[in-house]
Amino acid sequence: MPITLDELARTLSAAAVHTGACVVSGAATLDTAGPGEITLVDSIDKLPLLAKSRAGAAIVPLGSGPLDRPSLEVADVQAAFAATILHFRPVRAAVRSGVSPQAAVDPTARIGAGADVHAFATVGPDAEIAAGCTIHTGARIGAGCRIGAGSEIFPNAVLYDGTRVGERCIVHAGAVLGAHGFGYKSGPAGHVLSAQLGWVELGDDVEIGANTTIDRGTYGPTGIGSGTKIDNLVMIAHNCRIGRHAMICSQVGVAGSTTTGEFVVMAGQVGVRDHVHIGDRAILGARSGVSSDIPPGITVLGEPAIELRDRKLQLATMSKLPEMRKTLKDLAARVATLEGDRGLETTRAA
Repeated sequence: MPITLDELARTLSAAAVHTGACVVSGAATLDTAGPGEITLVDSIDKLPLLAKSRAGAAIVPLGSGPLDRPSLEVADVQAAFAATILHFRPVRAAVRSGVSPQAAVDPTARIGAGADVHAFATVGPDAEIAAGCTIHTGARIGAGCRIGAGSEIFPNAVLYDGTRVGERCIVHAGAVLGAHGFGYKSGPAGHVLSAQLGWVELGDDVEIGANTTIDRGTYGPTGIGSGTKIDNLVMIAHNCRIGRHAMICSQVGVAGSTTTGEFVVMAGQVGVRDHVHIGDRAILGARSGVSSDIPPGITVLGEPAIELRDRKLQLATMSKLPEMRKTLKDLAARVATLEGDRGLETTRAA
C-alpha cells in the first residue's frame, strides 16, 4: 500500500521530514531499492553511499540534514526501517490449529491449552508440551521431553528422550538435541560407548539455529543458559554448560565438559577444547582455537587463542618479515665482506 513520507513519519514518530509529499510504495536496501521505494542509511558516515542508490527516499539518523532526495530522520534507523517493511509486507498471522489428526501423539503425552502440533509431527510417551507451544511438521519430540510455554519447534528438529526446553525457546529446523555424546573407552577390542544417561536442558528464551547439534550429558545435563542465542551449524558436546546470554555464531565447535560464564561471545568457526572455562563477557574472535581457560572480559584471537592486543603485535611483526629477511641478508653480506677484508689485512701484515 503506497504511503506518503508525511504519513510514514507520523507512524514512525520521525524527528524531521524533508520533502514529505513524496510517495513510496515499498522498502528495500541501498543496493536494491528502486525509485518508488524507501531505503535506510543507519549511520551518518555511510551517507555518501546513498548517492549510488536508486531509492526514491531514505530513513536516516538524526542530524543528517536535507539530502539529495526526500528523507526521514529518526532516532533508531533499524527499528524504523523494520516497521516500514512491516507496513508493506505484514507478517502473516498464525492460525492456531490445535493437534492435527495427522500428528502422531502418544496417549500418555500431555498437550497444554492453545498448543499446536502440526501434521506428521511425533510426540512420544510421557512428553509434556506446555500452553501456547508450536510443534511444526516433521518435528520429533522424544519420550519424557518437557517443552515450556510459548516455545516453538520447527520442522524436522529432533529432541531425543528426556530433553528439557524452557519457555519461549525457538529450535530451528533440523536441530538435534540430546544425541549421544562422543565419548568412548578404547581397548584391544575397539571403542566402547560411554554412559549416555543424561539429557539436554535449555533455559528460557534460548534460540537454537538450524542444523545445530547439542549432545546429552553422560550422567546429568548438557545445559544452555537462559537468553543464549546459538546460530546455525554449531556443535555443543556432552556435559558442556553454556552460561546465560551467550552469543555463539555459525560453525563453532565446543568440546566436552567446557563451561562458560555469562554474555560470552564466540565468533564464527571458533574451536574450544574440552574441560576449559570461558569467563564472563569474554569474546572469542573468529576462527580462534581455545586450548586453555579464558579470563573474564578479554578478547582473544588466533590459534592458539591469545589476547587481541598481543595477536595484533604478532601480525604486525609477521607483515614485516620479508623486509626483515632482506635486511638480515644485507647485514650478513656486509659482515662477510668485513671479515674478508680483515683476513686480507692480517695476511698482508704477516
